[in-house]
Amino acid sequence: VDLIKNLTELLKLNSLIVSDIVNISRGTSLDELDDTLFFSIKSILPSENNETINIEQISFLLQEGLIVSFQEKRGDFFTHIRERIRTNTGIVRKKKVDFLLYLLLDAIIENFYITIDSKEDKIEELLASSKTSDNPTIMQDIEKAREVFHFLKRSVIPLRDVLFTIKTIKDDDEFDFIDSSNFVFFGRLHQKTVELLEQIEYDMNSLDSASNFFYTAQGHRMNEVMKILTVISSIFMPLTFIVGVYGMNFDNQPELHWKYGYYISLGVMFLVVLSMIYDFKRKKWF
Repeated sequence: VDLIKNLTELLKLNSLIVSDIVNISRGTSLDELDDTLFFSIKSILPSENNETINIEQISFLLQEGLIVSFQEKRGDFFTHIRERIRTNTGIVRKKKVDFLLYLLLDAIIENFYITIDSKEDKIEELLASSKTSDNPTIMQDIEKAREVFHFLKRSVIPLRDVLFTIKTIKDDDEFDFIDSSNFVFFGRLHQKTVELLEQIEYDMNSLDSASNFFYTAQGHRMNEVMKILTVISSIFMPLTFIVGVYGMNFDNQPELHWKYGYYISLGVMFLVVLSMIYDFKRKKWF
């Protein structure tokens, strides 16, 4: 914090910027402060085991001929940009610092693509599992994935809005932090965030499809079980009736003293079962 304070004093910046830089819970935002443009953004990357996502707060200060970046954690997303500057590749050395800001933001947005791509592999697994397994832990995994994509959506929306603000202030004479010829690059960044949101919506719909298919499959399995139980119950109902009739203790039961009455009753019950199964098959009840 002391280093950040010393730097802001050197650059003659408002002391409130220090609290904005160190506030890692701050969302994506864009502020104009006298002769300084302050940009705060969340950078997101998947963890090494791809089970969670790493979130990092990154801030930029843009002044005439100067850009300063602040990263919450030790790491480097901008190696390829440094290499382009070092080797004088492309137009980065021919442009001003606002173009460098565009390159830095573009690198961070690429991290969103990497994160979404890594999570889409998990979605494919969940879609396949929802069609082949009835394990309830599948729904837990689907809900966890849905929470991740909800977070990604909440992170991209403010970034899209901020880039849209930059994109639409091209003719604002008071906004001179960005050269008019470079607004097209920030327009590209805005388009990327729109594409990110579309991809996130598609993936969230895929998760909804997985959960719906899981519940539908569960309902179908339950219906199959209930249908089999109903068929079995229906078959045993007439058998139970016959057994109940001949289980009554009346003296005047005509069949009670038949020599082959027991075998005849068994045969009748067997024929009843066969006829019911045939009828159920003919009606395609199972």
